[in-house]
Amino acid sequence: MRKFVSPTKGRMSQEEVFSDLVSFMEADHKSQYNLIVGTDSQPKIDAAVFVTAIVVHRVGHGARYYYMKTWERASKSIRQRIYYETSLSLQVASELSRLFSQNGYSELNLEIHCDIGENGPTKEMIKEIVGMVVGSGFAARIKPDSFGASTVADRFTKGNR
Repeated sequence: MRKFVSPTKGRMSQEEVFSDLVSFMEADHKSQYNLIVGTDSQPKIDAAVFVTAIVVHRVGHGARYYYMKTWERASKSIRQRIYYETSLSLQVASELSRLFSQNGYSELNLEIHCDIGENGPTKEMIKEIVGMVVGSGFAARIKPDSFGASTVADRFTKGNR
């Protein structure tokens, strides 16, 4: 079972995160919402930390976020780490999409924020990673528009175990 952390509510199960997301959106029916999932990673000496963030953005009126941290054996390949980041985001997004559809929110816009961009070593991977996300039925965002991965998730990859 996945465990997330809310900066204001502490540790939460995926079901508790879902309930909190719904409560946040139902508190203001007039606003537009974007649901964002993004993952970032940071290699360490013997492992890599992966942080997946869920962000619900009330357009023009703030946001709420949750994150999940996992450790995996370190891969020396940035390509493998980026693919794994994307697969973690897709797993969480697919589960959220299923929960939202089952509860009458099938029209909710869900985006995957990928930690790749036109600058740096990931530029050769843009077409294949975006294709992986879009092929899974989600909108894809890359840097500089992928704040779910490059800002929110990134802030929690830097700490110690």
